[in-house]
Amino acid sequence: MKIINKIKASTLLLLLGVMIMGCTDKLDEPQLNNNFAGGTDFTKTEDMGLSLVGAYAAFQSRGWEQPLLLAVRGDDVNAGGLGDQQDFAETDLYNYNKDYWMYNSLWENMYVDIISTHTAMEQIERYQQAADERGKALGDQYIAEAKVLRAMMLLQLSQTWGDVFIPTSSDTGELKDLEEVPTKAEVMQHISDQMDEAIPFLVDMHPNQRVDFPGGATVYTALAIKALANQELENYGVVAEATGRIINSGLFSLYPDYYELFKIPGKLSDESILDLQYSDFGQGEGDREAHLYAPYGPQNWTPAVEGAASGWGFFEPSMKFIKFMLDRGETVRLETSVLFTDRGIAELQQDPAYSDLPAFVSNTTRDGDVINDYARALFASGKHYLPSNQLIPGRTAYGSNKNFNVIRYAEILLMYAEAVLHGATPTAMSADQAVNQVRARAGMPAISGVTLDQVVAEKFAELGMEWGKRYFDLLRLERYSELNYDGRTFSESKSFLPYPQAQVDQFPILTN
Repeated sequence: MKIINKIKASTLLLLLGVMIMGCTDKLDEPQLNNNFAGGTDFTKTEDMGLSLVGAYAAFQSRGWEQPLLLAVRGDDVNAGGLGDQQDFAETDLYNYNKDYWMYNSLWENMYVDIISTHTAMEQIERYQQAADERGKALGDQYIAEAKVLRAMMLLQLSQTWGDVFIPTSSDTGELKDLEEVPTKAEVMQHISDQMDEAIPFLVDMHPNQRVDFPGGATVYTALAIKALANQELENYGVVAEATGRIINSGLFSLYPDYYELFKIPGKLSDESILDLQYSDFGQGEGDREAHLYAPYGPQNWTPAVEGAASGWGFFEPSMKFIKFMLDRGETVRLETSVLFTDRGIAELQQDPAYSDLPAFVSNTTRDGDVINDYARALFASGKHYLPSNQLIPGRTAYGSNKNFNVIRYAEILLMYAEAVLHGATPTAMSADQAVNQVRARAGMPAISGVTLDQVVAEKFAELGMEWGKRYFDLLRLERYSELNYDGRTFSESKSFLPYPQAQVDQFPILTN
């Protein structure tokens, strides 16, 4: 049973409403000293966990546009064309509009959810005042978990905008008093320090071993986020230490079937470190918790299960990525990552080097869904695809019941290898061994004497289409020329999105 199954969906929504009441759509009104908790009886310490459930609900409430915007600027992804989101397509071309609603949505809603985690922590602290020693210890664990969720959101905000706010409480009024905006380096160091604070209070197990909050944050989730923050800081010794602890735990392994990893069989597998969790609660109608995957799906298909809805065609694996994968001899990773249309295949074959394609390059998936031609794109993302035959009968929404991977063990192995190649002391295994574990699962031959270029390429192949990871790697490594593809022109000045004008209006400090 997942976190979202801990309480019925209707109760969860009510709880979430209590959690964020007073947290307005604009970040310019302070919380009122937790008075929004209303009639909550903080002496009922058995209800402490409900505050944490609210924090998880906030973390998992990502709007469809948010991960889409985070991911679109890499050379692995193109924005689908001919849609009603022209500024989304322009963002893919590094032409930014500070008034675009998606920018404000990502900024504002991420901060609303960060404030919700602070609200949860403050509520838990109030429960702790009436708790016995066991209850106080449990409260410390719950606060640590909320810190982990907060850190992941803050990391993605800083990757996107660089210098961003660091809230320290649910009182957003404190942001009005800032004299300068924390730098990206300061944000990343803050995240690392927060994870060091959290780790002693978190449970030491795989997230899927938890029975209280299955899939919830553990020591290893915090270590992974600490590694990600220090990777941004280029503190590769810390990256090697944190990822090495995850590897040495022996709790994690690569899910053997890469294709099914991103589908129902791969839910909360031993590869999962952090997922956004969704569920149809095993039923074909009624309550459900879901992410809107339609933007990633093909606009036109003939599903194996009649009635399964198609998508919007807003997200397209790039031709550069597909040719890169074919040149490497990739099989299951390419098949998993890309849904092909006949029109896309024909466009690919116009290049004589790709006239003879492997049999799996087909407009029909191995599950029998036919991806028909559609105007907005030549290809669709396979990593955001759920076969229609894996939908619970009665459910028709594209991708319904599918989790959203955020951090996987494969990424940990590749981060570790990269850190070692940057000069960090090996703490778990050699860089060759780490990379070859990932390659073996993909059916790729082992390599020896692995180089930094090979690790970067391996990350491209393994993590393409996932949360902008490729884009942020290229920025960190200053490989800007890779982002000049298919007529695009990138410069370092385009690394970060402009602050949304709606936020600049509220917080003039952002003008500077």
